[in-house]
Amino acid sequence: MASACGRYVMVFNGEIYNHRELRAELERAGRAPAWRGHSDSEVLIAAIVAWGVDATLRRATGMFAFALWNRASRVLTLARDRIGEKPLYYGRIGDALVFASELKALRGYPGFDGTIDRDALCLYLRQSSVPAPHTIYRGISKLPPGTFIQFEHARDTPPVRAYWTLEQAIEAGRERPFEGSADEAVGQLDAILRQAVARQMEADVPLGAFLSGGVDSSAIVALMQAQSTNPVDTFTIGFHEAGYDEAGYAKAVARHLGTRHTELYVTADHALGVVPKLPTIYDEPFADASQIPTFLVSELTRRHVKVSLSGDGGDELFGGYTRYFLTPRLWRKLHRVPAAVRARIAAALHALRPDHADQLAAVAQGAWSGVEARESASRIGDRLHKLGHVMTAESRIGLYRLLMSSVHHPERIALAGQEPPTPLDTVSAWPAHLSFAEQAMAIDTLTYLPTDILAKVDRAAMAVSLETRMPFLDHHVVEFAWRVPASVRLPEGKSKALLRRLLDQYVPSSLIDRPKQGFCAPVDHWLRGALRDWADTLLQPSRLRDEGFFDAQAVERLWRQHQSGRMNWQHQLWTVLMFQSWLEAQRAA
Repeated sequence: MASACGRYVMVFNGEIYNHRELRAELERAGRAPAWRGHSDSEVLIAAIVAWGVDATLRRATGMFAFALWNRASRVLTLARDRIGEKPLYYGRIGDALVFASELKALRGYPGFDGTIDRDALCLYLRQSSVPAPHTIYRGISKLPPGTFIQFEHARDTPPVRAYWTLEQAIEAGRERPFEGSADEAVGQLDAILRQAVARQMEADVPLGAFLSGGVDSSAIVALMQAQSTNPVDTFTIGFHEAGYDEAGYAKAVARHLGTRHTELYVTADHALGVVPKLPTIYDEPFADASQIPTFLVSELTRRHVKVSLSGDGGDELFGGYTRYFLTPRLWRKLHRVPAAVRARIAAALHALRPDHADQLAAVAQGAWSGVEARESASRIGDRLHKLGHVMTAESRIGLYRLLMSSVHHPERIALAGQEPPTPLDTVSAWPAHLSFAEQAMAIDTLTYLPTDILAKVDRAAMAVSLETRMPFLDHHVVEFAWRVPASVRLPEGKSKALLRRLLDQYVPSSLIDRPKQGFCAPVDHWLRGALRDWADTLLQPSRLRDEGFFDAQAVERLWRQHQSGRMNWQHQLWTVLMFQSWLEAQRAA
């Protein structure tokens, strides 16, 4: 799109949710062009003409990535939304500066080298995805969330400039905290989140929502239904495997709210059908196994609507992950135990077969606690296995890093790579004045949320031409959440206390109160069943040695132990498998 004055040309991906307000502001100031239509992109480029790039970005609310070419000054600007909902890649190929919202577009450019960045591969093994500013390719970068970069010449290496940072939002919240009561905080959150939902419900195509039955998605759907005269379309998927299924909870919430609900139960055959598509959907290696159900729920949703709202971001803003509270408690106990003793405990936990631990837990709990307790115990073996890995942590931050790691020691699997530092392991990146839970929430918002959650949902949805929107990531919601003191947001370490109080106004707590389960897939079972032959082919030792990215002996040991049932190495193996599958697809292309 070109500006009315002809000076600017813009390529834009995403949505500006407050474009009507920006349009009205331009008109009041007498700086509006002769409008040609009603699109948000026309308003965005007109705002840039009037106020400049930085000021416009600070005013805009939305999910977006764009490239802006100034014909007069010959300056190229690349910009990305605050939290990182939409991707933007850039780099140099020969003498050309190239950019795109998909890596596959850059791969198609003449002269693209495609050398794998082995340092980025180490990051990928730890995080299951490649964090900004890195990509899997040497010489190609991801623009970090909340930033823009301006090139005056193709060979420039200009600085990346931030127009919004979470650190600034946290500091602003400390300087101007919300001083009302807990009830007043609930009311204020309701108003701000309701407005974000209303803005994101504006669409000229059919619209619905993902509904898992958890706190976050239920809150979004409740506020959608409260502002809709017709039943909202909601969608969920379930699993037949115990310990993974939440579809029944979603159905109960949908029935209470009066939505038009659709569900799909996922089988191993469904997964087998999705796996070959993953290297195309995620055009760099991505190994969060919930990518499979995310794609399937997106596919299901797209059969009925073209836009879907989701509850992503609620965990990071309101303390939804048990690790926020578990880590300091666990560290207080661990660091009192001598390292040698911890090493022996870790070895004992590793020696316990996960399936045997599940059976013992089910017997112990199910005898008096009923079906729900037996289901919650069905993955206790995995938790004990993970505990074994973190027993040797040397600090609280180190413990959290291990809890967040798919592969705890990437250098033991990857060949010739060195893991670059990230905020996850940089002590100075953790805001010192916050409680540990708040520190971890902030770090997750900077790392796990954009790198894993948002990438997973955006790519899966885009693969089926479904647009996803996330009201919790409206920056007004984010900034308000960080104004609320921990004593109100997380009283006595209670997960999502503020958000639960809001939801209580719409949904009975009896439908919501249960341990957090997460949106995950039973990959451990599938790798021993329907996906075994596929995985076995990709993990052949001779193949790994020929390709030269992984220690074939180390991977073979993990695979053999997993198949025996003695260990559950699903996370480590899935990470290697997704790289192998991606590499195979790139070479075939």
